Amino acid sequence: MSLVSLKNVNKIYGKGSSQIKSLDNINFAADAGQVVLIEGPSGSGKSTFLTILGALQKATSGQVIISGEEITAMNSKQLDQLRLNKIGFILQSYALVPYLKIREQFVLANIIKKTNNMQQLQLNNLLEQLQVNELLDKYPKELSGGQRQRIAIARALYTNPPIVLADEPTASLDSKCVTLVGQLFQQFAHQDGTLIVMVTHDQRLEQYADVIYRIVDGKMDKRID
Repeated sequence: MSLVSLKNVNKIYGKGSSQIKSLDNINFAADAGQVVLIEGPSGSGKSTFLTILGALQKATSGQVIISGEEITAMNSKQLDQLRLNKIGFILQSYALVPYLKIREQFVLANIIKKTNNMQQLQLNNLLEQLQVNELLDKYPKELSGGQRQRIAIARALYTNPPIVLADEPTASLDSKCVTLVGQLFQQFAHQDGTLIVMVTHDQRLEQYADVIYRIVDGKMDKRID
């Protein structure tokens, strides 16, 4: 059984003549231990796909199944628990708390999700891999966009979620850092069994993906090279 799947998923915004079909009959499945890349032009439905897969918004129709559970009928409390225990998010906005130092961002994550998080040595190694281990006593506003992005990646991985969903995770990174992130995603997927799903314009990440899908005008196809 796939770790996540979407079956005949549609997402429609608006009503009547102003309707916009963002996702059109999407069928998708991914397994633990995969790095999955979703590519497509701006406005194609990539981010909508990711938010539905991450239970941040509901599909208009169709089924969304995560870890064997159909989530469509879950209430808000159940969805909160699902996201807390199953999914790590890497958002374009970084979602760092502006008044907390970087080390405190991880303390907060540990308070919110109390179990199965990395030990301190593991976290130190992760921060070193991403070359942000010297930034722990700084505030987000003191960091560059690329540094904030790498901290956001580390925070998502820190809680050891079985699923990581990443929205443009390398948008602010140079080629050297893209390599670091791509290799890190492969490490967590292939060694630890994490499912990594990322939506991106960044073709530099293609070499790290096990499978690539493309979304155009709300329709998804598996890319075969």
